[in-house]
Parts: sequence; structure tokens; C-alpha cells
Amino acid sequence: MPGLDGRISQGWGGAPPDGVHVNVVLAERGSATAAALTTTFAAPSAGFAPILISLGPDQPSYETLLPPTLMLNKIPADTPQLESLVFGACQVGIARGVLDAVAADLVAADQETLVFVSLWIDADASDEDAVCRAAREATGRAVAEAARGRAPEDARRLVEQRDTVTHPAYGGSA
Repeated sequence: MPGLDGRISQGWGGAPPDGVHVNVVLAERGSATAAALTTTFAAPSAGFAPILISLGPDQPSYETLLPPTLMLNKIPADTPQLESLVFGACQVGIARGVLDAVAADLVAADQETLVFVSLWIDADASDEDAVCRAAREATGRAVAEAARGRAPEDARRLVEQRDTVTHPAYGGSA
């Protein structure tokens, strides 16, 4: 869908330790954004595998998700449990979240749109079904926000609360 190139968002789904956080970038084929995102295929590193989301009951029947969706994990998949969750539950959950966005007419199921999903899961995650649901929820939220944008009052609220905004990873009181 025209006008989505370079739109960026984030989403959270589920609850720790099986919750999932994603960052999403939408791109249009042929754009500089799409070129930058496809470069991830040329730069894998140990524990970080760029994946073109593919689905099917077995390997010979894999189908590429439309719109093509690239996934990259933000933490190393350095244990068999995490590797299985990233390549399995997260991949399926992300696909379902993108397909939810297609069903809602937020993005098109075509080769003209590209979705990039950067994925974080807790190293202690273990419940495959909970992680899959969380990945779907997080991706659906992030794609919807990227496609629709946010209300001006959200930006205004953040500016008004700028001295008190915080994050769970921040323990300070400044």
C-alpha cells in the first residue's frame, strides 16, 4: 500500500517471561528502506539469523509469507530452547500478526510491501504457545501502529510528561 515506506513502530505482547517485544519497519519494494532491510540477509552473525518468514506443515511445502516479512532476533538464539522458540513459535506468531494486518486492510499481501520485524524474547521464555500468541499480539500492534500512525494527542501527552517518562530497564530517579 502506497505511503507506508519507512514507517516504524513497536509492540509488546504477552507477559514475562514468555512475552515478546518487536520493532517493525514497513518498506515499499524498490525503496532505499527496502534495500537497507534486505541487506540484513548479507550480514548474519553467530546467534542472529535473518529469516524470511516461511510457513507450512513441513519443509517441502514452505510458502513465503505475503507481504514478504524479514525477522531478526535482538538477543542471541544461543540455546536449543531459544532457537526453537525463535524459528518456530515466534516465526508463526509474527506471520499470524502480519496476516491479521492484511485481513484488516492495513498492509497488502503482495510483493510491493516489505515488513521487517526485529524480535526480543526473554532468555527464560519456555512456553511455546504463549510465545506464539505474544509474537502475534506484538506484531499485530506494531504493524497497525506503523500503518495507521499515532494520534496527535499521544505525542502531546508524551511531551507534557517528558520529565516523568520512564522504562522498566531504567532504575534511576533523575
